[in-house]
Amino acid sequence: MCCAVPVSTDAPLVPPSRPGSEAGGRLVLDREFWAATLSALREAVLAAAAAAGLSRDRSIDVMLAAHELAANVIRHGSGRGRLSMRVTKRTVSCQVSETLTAGVPELAGQRQADDPAVAPAPTSWPVEHGHGLWLVRKTADQVQVTAGPFGSVVSMTFNLPAATLPTA
Repeated sequence: MCCAVPVSTDAPLVPPSRPGSEAGGRLVLDREFWAATLSALREAVLAAAAAAGLSRDRSIDVMLAAHELAANVIRHGSGRGRLSMRVTKRTVSCQVSETLTAGVPELAGQRQADDPAVAPAPTSWPVEHGHGLWLVRKTADQVQVTAGPFGSVVSMTFNLPAATLPTA
């Protein structure tokens, strides 16, 4: 997730909110990640999406989209990032951001000891830039990509099924 990512404004960023506040939703997952933690991140996202009321297939969509964004941070960005998920009465939102290390001398240019270099993609699968964001846009109901001098942030929203919404 470098600064060359096109910016889309089809969904607002989730504003910061007080814990328990419905406006920004209830925080259900907030986790830092790097290459060695991607598997655990996928499991946590899948569990949080299912607990929010999404079907198994829709929960897998959330997990795949979150994984693609996290993998982009690792492969094309700073190598470390943060994922947060919030749930409201109507949506599950997920925000993935880079953790920049340029201003932290002891982290700049270093990888975690348990974070091996990311291997190149197998030659049997054509590598084309944009597949990850394409998948995110196909699975999420709303997506916003923001890139700037302090890194990139991608926010995606998944609507909860009408059956889980409270009746008026």
